[in-house]
Amino acid sequence: MPAPIRILHLHSSFALGGKEARAVRLMNAFGDKARHVVVSGVPDQLGARDAIAKGIAYKIAQNPPPLTGKPSVARYEAIARFMARFDLVLTYNWGAVDGVMARRVFPKGSPPVVHHEDGFNSDEAQRLNPVRNMYRRFAMPAAHALVVPSARLDHIARKVWKQPDHRVHRIVNGVAVERYAQKVFPAAIPGFKRKPGEIVIGTVAGLREVKDLPLLVRAVGGVAARVRLVIVGEGPERQTILGAAEAMGIDDTTLLPGFLPDPWTYMGLFDIFALTSQSEQQPIAVIEAMAAGLPVVAPRLGDIPTMLSEENLHYLSPDRSEVHLRDRLQVLAQHPDHCRYVGLKNRERAAERFDERMMIAAYARLYGEAMGRPDALT
Repeated sequence: MPAPIRILHLHSSFALGGKEARAVRLMNAFGDKARHVVVSGVPDQLGARDAIAKGIAYKIAQNPPPLTGKPSVARYEAIARFMARFDLVLTYNWGAVDGVMARRVFPKGSPPVVHHEDGFNSDEAQRLNPVRNMYRRFAMPAAHALVVPSARLDHIARKVWKQPDHRVHRIVNGVAVERYAQKVFPAAIPGFKRKPGEIVIGTVAGLREVKDLPLLVRAVGGVAARVRLVIVGEGPERQTILGAAEAMGIDDTTLLPGFLPDPWTYMGLFDIFALTSQSEQQPIAVIEAMAAGLPVVAPRLGDIPTMLSEENLHYLSPDRSEVHLRDRLQVLAQHPDHCRYVGLKNRERAAERFDERMMIAAYARLYGEAMGRPDALT
């Protein structure tokens, strides 16, 4: 049996979000074909490791060279030396792009690098940073490939970051759709208890500013129906969200259970999935909600309008207005039969377009090609 592939993952943060969830799912899928070392640009943000399957060979790097800071030849050299011991380097988002730059500055002996861009934080939600655009243009020729999940990011990569067609690969996100059809139990969410007649509105997100979960709290707080709000995730905005719930008078029907692994075990406890982010591309949580047979209420961000079933499109808000979001939540909450019908159509679309087997095969093929070993991870 060939020796396992040594893969280095350079993450801006390893808290569990969309990109981290996908990276971990690929780690699990590659099984004993690979060994992994993970670097988190924020050392104490490591929540995604809880989703790594038992038996997967991985380590969290201790005292790696810093991934961010002022441009520095010495820092790039330190990163390049650290990368040199691996067969493949995977870098994720702006916070890890210096891994690509290190290979640009010190190419000799460097392993192939595949860079992934999944979206933007609140500082670029409305307008891309021109300095970062230029930096990416300069660094990216050192990467074997740039991977994006959404049509908008594909456009940005080619037109704004000026990457040639052969370097840009769009691989849509996917989930194990069949898992979401299994029966779920209230105990899957600690502290969850549905009262008779309640509609459960749920979301899964890192509790970060860019997700704007206080907006979701305000929208839910205005719904004229018996609703319960569940926000699964962890992050620095927790107290702000709880404060918003108290201000709206729904703190007794709002539950923040923290991070929970295996979303297929609890997503089906929701009746409606809601999202209020400032910026999204192709959110995995929306695909998970579709697979669980839920209608989705969200602003028209990124690829969301093209992801959902036609029956769900009426429930996308033209903007991030809490009134518009509230009104769409209310219609679904007051018409449970229609709510379930829209969810069923979403599940059919998820099975057709977002099954993870296609995603895993595409990544395995790309990573193998980058190393000159096409079948190494298949």
